[in-house]
Amino acid sequence: MTKEPIIINAPASKSLSHRTLIAAALANGVSEVSSILDSDDITRTRGCLTACGAKIDEKDGKLIVTGMESGPKGGNADGKHKDEEPHELFMHESGTTCRLMTAVAAAGYGSFKVHGAQRMHERPMAELVTALQKLGSTFEFAEKEEFLPFIMTSKGYTSKKVEITLEESSQYLSGLLLGAPLTDHETTITVTGKKAVSWPYVALTLRIMEDFKAGFEVEIKNGKKWEAVPWRSIKVVSPGKIRFIVKPTGYDPTHYRVEGDWSNASYFLAAGAVGRRPVLIKGLAADSLQGDRAIMDILSQMGASIKVTFDGILIEPSTLHGITVDMGRCPDLVPTVSAAAAFATSPTTITNVAHLRIKETDRLEACALEVSRTQAETEIVEDTLIIRPGRLPNGHAIDFTTYGDHRMAMSMSLFQLAGIDVTLDNPTCVNKSFPGFWDEWEKIIG
Repeated sequence: MTKEPIIINAPASKSLSHRTLIAAALANGVSEVSSILDSDDITRTRGCLTACGAKIDEKDGKLIVTGMESGPKGGNADGKHKDEEPHELFMHESGTTCRLMTAVAAAGYGSFKVHGAQRMHERPMAELVTALQKLGSTFEFAEKEEFLPFIMTSKGYTSKKVEITLEESSQYLSGLLLGAPLTDHETTITVTGKKAVSWPYVALTLRIMEDFKAGFEVEIKNGKKWEAVPWRSIKVVSPGKIRFIVKPTGYDPTHYRVEGDWSNASYFLAAGAVGRRPVLIKGLAADSLQGDRAIMDILSQMGASIKVTFDGILIEPSTLHGITVDMGRCPDLVPTVSAAAAFATSPTTITNVAHLRIKETDRLEACALEVSRTQAETEIVEDTLIIRPGRLPNGHAIDFTTYGDHRMAMSMSLFQLAGIDVTLDNPTCVNKSFPGFWDEWEKIIG
C-alpha cells in the first residue's frame, strides 16, 4: 500500500526575491510584492535599498515598495558638502546582495560605503570593480585592492559600453543589467572570458526586468554580424558571442508575486528519493526559469521517481545510482546532490564547479570533507567532485561542520534519513535563506 506523502510548502525564491525587490525599488511609483522570502539575505538587500532612497513597508503580509525618484542616492559625490558621510551598504554575508547592489548603486549618484562580514571581505570583487570603473565609478579601498570594504563614488553609468565575464559569478552581469535602465543612454554589456557559469540566474534577472517593463535586447554574434534573438531561447552562453543592449527606460511599478524556490526545495526532493515516504512539494513552478529546477532532472537521472501533478511535485522513495553531471549552471545544488550521491549504489562525478570555492565557504572542499564522514570516499580533481558511496553508518552519531553555510546545514541533514544521528555545529545558519527550514524538516523526520 502506498504511503501518504509528506506535504511541504516551498519557500519563496531567494533569487527572485532579491531581483523583485530591486526592480520595485528602482521603479518610479509604488509596487506591491507578495510571497517574498523572509530571510537574512533578503533583509540585507532591503536595508541597502532603503539606504539608497527606497521606502519599504509591510502591510497584510505584503511589501509596499515606493521606488526611488531618480535612482540610488548616496552621500557626498561632488565635494560641495565635505561633512556628508557616504551612504552605508552593509552586506553581512550575502554575496548576492553585494554583487547586485554594488552594481545598482553605481548606476545612481553619490558615495557608498560597501562592506560586510569578514567572509564577505575575502570574496573576490575585482571583475565587477573593473567593469564599474570603466562605467565611471571610482573606488577607495580600505584594506585590499579590489576587495571589500571600499568607498565607491558614482555619477551613474557614464560610459555606453562595458565588458564582463561570467567565469566567477553570473551576479556581476545581473547587477549591471539591473542598473543599466537608470541611465540616460543605451548601455551595451558584452560577455567575455573563457567560460560562462550560472546562466539561468541571468535569465531570472531578464525576466524581472521584462516584468517591470525595463527595455533591453539580447544579441548573438553570427559570423561577423550581431543579431537580436528572443532571450528565452538562449540555453547556453558562449563568451564573445552574446551582448545585451539595455535601454534607458527605467522601471514601471508592478504588483508582483514571487514563485517558490527550487534551491531550497531541493533538500525535500532529495528526502523524498532517499527516505521512506513520498514527499509532495507545493508552490513550485514546474516550468520555472530557475536553474535549480535541474534538481528534478538530476534526481531522475539517478533513478528517482518524480511526477508533476496538479497538487505539486511528487517524489517517491527510490534506489539511486551514480551519474556524471555538469553542474556549472546550478552550483547551489551541489551540496544536495553530493549528499544524495552518498545514498547511491555507484559513484557520482560532479563537474564544472570550480566557482564553488568562492561561495559562503569553499563549498567544494566542504562537500568533499563532510560527505566523507559517512564512509563515502570523496575526491576533488580540479573543478570536479567525485563521490564513491560506502556503507552508510546506520545508528551512528556524526558531527557535521556547517562552516556557517546554510546549504551545507540543510543538505547534511539528509543523512538523518539513513538512520544517522546528525549533529550540526551551527543549525541557525539556515536563516540566511530559509528561516522556516527546521519546521518543515520536522515533517520529514518526525
